[in-house]
Amino acid sequence: MITVPLVLYNEIRKTFIIAWNYRVDLAIQLLTLVLLFVFISFFIGSGTIDSEGLPAVLLGYLVWLYAVMAISNMSTNLSGEASIGTLEQIYMSPVPAWLVIVGWVAANFLQHTVIVALLGVILVLILPVTLPLELAALPPFVLTMIGLIGFGYAIGGLTLVYKQVSSVSNLLTNVLLFLNGSLLPVHHFPTWLETIAVFLPTTQGIIVLRKVVVDDMSLIAVWEDGSMVFLAVQSVLFLAAGWALFNVGERVAKQRGTLGQY
Repeated sequence: MITVPLVLYNEIRKTFIIAWNYRVDLAIQLLTLVLLFVFISFFIGSGTIDSEGLPAVLLGYLVWLYAVMAISNMSTNLSGEASIGTLEQIYMSPVPAWLVIVGWVAANFLQHTVIVALLGVILVLILPVTLPLELAALPPFVLTMIGLIGFGYAIGGLTLVYKQVSSVSNLLTNVLLFLNGSLLPVHHFPTWLETIAVFLPTTQGIIVLRKVVVDDMSLIAVWEDGSMVFLAVQSVLFLAAGWALFNVGERVAKQRGTLGQY
């Protein structure tokens, strides 16, 4: 009998086995991410490292990495399965396709959590920065991830219809790095740009997480000032819209008979 935990376990196990087989590549990716943040730190500090402002930047950078994961991995998984001819088999198997895809999401999240944790530890060791682990940061973090997962589903819907959307994924992740407040808080933006930025995935999550982790505000305080409420509503809307767009893309691909084509 097929159970939900078994399907999730199998997908997670498969993902980590593949990652371990390509561990050299993962190590190089990790080194690249470390160097990128070091360069960003010097760039923001005009040639020096600002130890006071660095925790906020590091927090935004780590959240951005989750955004890269959510946006690119759904598309990569779908196009990868289509390219080797197994996507249609997933839809014809006894296991519901949606459950397999949820397994992908869970596996990718856990894999990237390990990568982000390792990256954070390395950066804390080599740079004059500390990032306190606040239990109060868990709710806004979860809400931020919910919104990102929804955005990933939307990209997945586009992938089912158009097959290759890596250029769109790359554009979105690069835009987010500069516009979601990772490097510079959005309140420093022009008013019109700030208005646009707060409706992007992760922007509001970064704002709330910085209030809790860096500014040491309580969950009650961020709820009362409305920032947590806005994050919760936005994340639920992102998830609902992303799931709806994925289902539309799935239906269009089936109607065209191109679900398994690449």
